[in-house]
Amino acid sequence: MNINDFDFDLPEELIAQTPLEDRTSSRLLVMDREKETIDHKHFYNITSYLNPGDCLVLNNTRVLPARLYGVKEDTGAKVEVLLLHQRQGDEWEVLVKPAKKIKLGTKISFGDGKLVAECTELQDHGGRILTFSYEGIFLEVLESLGEMPLPPYIKEQVSDRERYQTVYSKEEGSAAAPTAGLHFTKELLQEIQDKGVEIAYITLHVGLGTFRPVSVDSVEEHDMHAEFYQMSKETADQLNRIHNNGGRIIPVGTTSTRTLETIARDHGSFKEASGWTDIFIYPPYDFKAIDGLITNFHLPKSTLIMLVSALSGKEFVMRAYKEAVEEQYRFFSFGDAMLIL
Repeated sequence: MNINDFDFDLPEELIAQTPLEDRTSSRLLVMDREKETIDHKHFYNITSYLNPGDCLVLNNTRVLPARLYGVKEDTGAKVEVLLLHQRQGDEWEVLVKPAKKIKLGTKISFGDGKLVAECTELQDHGGRILTFSYEGIFLEVLESLGEMPLPPYIKEQVSDRERYQTVYSKEEGSAAAPTAGLHFTKELLQEIQDKGVEIAYITLHVGLGTFRPVSVDSVEEHDMHAEFYQMSKETADQLNRIHNNGGRIIPVGTTSTRTLETIARDHGSFKEASGWTDIFIYPPYDFKAIDGLITNFHLPKSTLIMLVSALSGKEFVMRAYKEAVEEQYRFFSFGDAMLIL
């Protein structure tokens, strides 16, 4: 399958640069897979598409302020560091710019020495292993010095950091937000639960590989990045009960989808589990865990649009995206949403 099968024309002005003030006022494109119909609604209408006994699965990861600006201790040269994931203790895998200036033993100072990092390992493509030293609690130091690592297509900084977090974010560890969840407010979630729809939580820490373009012509040759996931026994029991009772399991976002499909693939049902998943979902794919999907609009030729195409069929998805462009929907992280049933 060729990567160009998942391309589409997107005017740059449709890439949302800032979030809407009211999270729920985003538009909602509703795709019915059986009837192959498309409806245009708003996100606050989503409750009417959910039934008592259904379950929404939310990814409760929280974005780290993972972009740091510092200086080399020996020369004072400026350095940008992006935290990818914690290895152990104070050792982190990171990306640095300019990478060629950061060699083994190089020390980088942030915030006038409030945080210091030493390079202990070199990796490919600007990757480094840094060991940090500081006083106090690392996450508190990071909160005071770091910036949100917004996707490369967003050119503006967000004045309110919490607007790039879901209202249910809890587990620190992501380099990017699970953006489908940005449309929910606590009030909307309560309205959904009041209707008899259950809420379940899983964790998948989103890596920057989410934004990495597919660089091969053949989809099958793409090397998928790995991300850490976790499901509790409570959530596994809840999802098995809902499934056995005939309720629909509807993940919020491709991150929740990848977690559920990984566990269903590896265990045959929902089970308490954690680990690293590099599952790559593209057509044709036999979904084992989900009955629908809430998601945002994704980049052309991305692994995410491939996942959506595996669920709804490539032709139907491309027709929906073409209609979304014609209807001037807002795209990507701060953009509008899609409901697939």
